[in-house]
Amino acid sequence: MASHVGPARASPGIEYGVTDDAWLLYGPGTIDSKLSELRRLGADLVRFTIRWDEVARRKPASPRDHGDPAYDWGNADEALRGLRRHDLTAVVTLYGAPGWANGGRAENWAPTSDRSFASFAYAAARRYPWVASWTIWNEPNQPMWLRPTSVQTYVKTLLNPAYAAIHKAIADAHVGGGMTSPRAGASGISPVEWIREMGALRARLDAYAHHPYPSRPQIEGPWSPPCDRCSTLTMAELERLRSEVRRSFGPTRIWLTEYGYQTNPPDALLGVSPAVQARYYASAARRAYLAPDVDMLVFYLVRDDAASQGWQSGLVTSNGLRKPSYAAFRLPLTQTDRVGPDAVVWGQVRPRSGRQPYRVEVYERGRWNWVGGTRWTDERGFLAISVAAARGSRLRIWSALDGGYSLEIELK
Repeated sequence: MASHVGPARASPGIEYGVTDDAWLLYGPGTIDSKLSELRRLGADLVRFTIRWDEVARRKPASPRDHGDPAYDWGNADEALRGLRRHDLTAVVTLYGAPGWANGGRAENWAPTSDRSFASFAYAAARRYPWVASWTIWNEPNQPMWLRPTSVQTYVKTLLNPAYAAIHKAIADAHVGGGMTSPRAGASGISPVEWIREMGALRARLDAYAHHPYPSRPQIEGPWSPPCDRCSTLTMAELERLRSEVRRSFGPTRIWLTEYGYQTNPPDALLGVSPAVQARYYASAARRAYLAPDVDMLVFYLVRDDAASQGWQSGLVTSNGLRKPSYAAFRLPLTQTDRVGPDAVVWGQVRPRSGRQPYRVEVYERGRWNWVGGTRWTDERGFLAISVAAARGSRLRIWSALDGGYSLEIELK
């Protein structure tokens, strides 16, 4: 029989989301059909990037006025108003400098004036006053995303001016700084060094945002093996990320704004099997849940890139077929322990808020069997149960309101 196990101390309001601008704006179907799919998937939030270089190809005469005719908010309007219409929380990233602001260089070059980016941030916040969560730039510790690749450039020219501007436009907004890659790469700056220098420079932020991708995806899971002497900050090194943030900024919230594993097929070089991807996604969801200062975990992508050289970490293939990770996102399930004959299992029923009904099913001796009757999650959809089931048997949960099963897990 199944019995309830009280949840461990966890984040008071962890939310899970996705980010995939290309699919949202240009993928098959209408914007409303895709947002309806995200609602069915159970996403709490969607991260979306507003490209300054695309919105302001021409220099506006009144850059703080979002109605200036030089501004073209078309894609952002479609995405953000659609998210609002479907009651999906938006997390907005501001990125990319237009040539008129950075001396005619590529969009990854910082503007020559901090005022220009601050004015754009203010205009964006005034146009979308219902957006409460904002992040500044993308992986600025990597040269491919920010040049010069300098903490001082990031803090003084981008983050601090945008922080002040957004808070002036939306008093109760929350601005995430950092947005760091988990590693320095060939010519970047490690996230550990980046965090420490941001603290020394008195960076202004309400949360530290980070992308905890694995360094060695084919051998590294969300919990292990951490690289204690490395300067990387992956999901396996989440405790070190939390420690570095506390040391530099005090008791500050953490946003995990981009994360994923590519699958093989089609990525034979860096991909893991679809089954392993699904297992890691459920396990990462629990790891973020158990960290009391982590507010969000955002998965990238929704749909694989069609091009082989693209990114293949989606919940569905480029042809639209659901991977096991689709179920792992919608109804995550993972074994956390074994106590004698009982397997201890954690999970969540995501598609709605409030207590959710579910049933447990175990596959043993060639057939699926229900374990007990209908059970209920807590108010946030989470469950923690112990189930008398043998090692090697399989377990899944059935969501009555969704008419669907979770990911199956093999019990240890």
